[in-house]
Amino acid sequence: MRIAFIGLGHMGGPMALNLHKAGLAVQAFDLNPDSCAALQAQGLEMAASAQAAVAGAEVVISMLPASAHVEALYLGRGGQPGLLAHIGAGALVIDSSTIAAASSQKVAQAAQAAGIAFIDAPVSGGVGGAVAGTLTFMVGASAPNLERARPVLEKMGANIFHAGEVGAGQTAKICNNMLLAILMIGTSEAMALGVAHGLDPQVLAEIMRRSSGGNWALEKYNPYPGVHENAPASKGYSGGFGTDLMLKDLGLAQESALATRASTPLGGLARALYAAHSLAGHGGEDFSSVIKLVQGHD
Repeated sequence: MRIAFIGLGHMGGPMALNLHKAGLAVQAFDLNPDSCAALQAQGLEMAASAQAAVAGAEVVISMLPASAHVEALYLGRGGQPGLLAHIGAGALVIDSSTIAAASSQKVAQAAQAAGIAFIDAPVSGGVGGAVAGTLTFMVGASAPNLERARPVLEKMGANIFHAGEVGAGQTAKICNNMLLAILMIGTSEAMALGVAHGLDPQVLAEIMRRSSGGNWALEKYNPYPGVHENAPASKGYSGGFGTDLMLKDLGLAQESALATRASTPLGGLARALYAAHSLAGHGGEDFSSVIKLVQGHD
């Protein structure tokens, strides 16, 4: 099976590498030459362009930052044709970016017109999950297209959920990330409060982890430096999932809430707090750095 992988950032790079390690023929591409060089050194085959990567590919996977990037990649921009014009009829496109459900549906319609199957399959599990191949995929697809994708997704993830038709995966993902942002802010507040009163952060984290306040951030991704050795907080908040990416996802959640008149007051507050954190210069840091905002650090 020939696979093209477009987008080799913190998440996409390890995902593509896991496909390569599983013995699949992968041609990858990213606009960042440093990302390409680092993965090529680990044995991943690089293409000269996205168009070259998809030549002859049976499956195309993309992992890009936002809706605009996905639409431009597949549909084209400024009079230039998109990648759908270069993908062979009968191929399967798996977009694992986190974007607006409407954008996924827009690309899916264009793909269908070209005889190409398209599914949205955003992920959860962070960089650690991408490296370990234990990601959770939230899939929006027809049942037959999901089954076509399953053997590929299983090489990158441990959990595959069928959320519904195209776009449903994106809706599930933004719900998850809205909750994650709220939990991270709450965890940051609790950690900061306890430490301000002299508690040992590791002791406090363990108490809360084993009590009713337990959550994923306390379990695996504590925002306080030194609690989890491999968490971004212990590495200067580098790597991981960026503040600006979380802010983007919270914006998608609020747009979705407005469209359906759903009440998400905590989601709205989380977006405002992450926007303030980004404006303070922390947009490129991991989203757990929001504890700095809670602590009043700039």
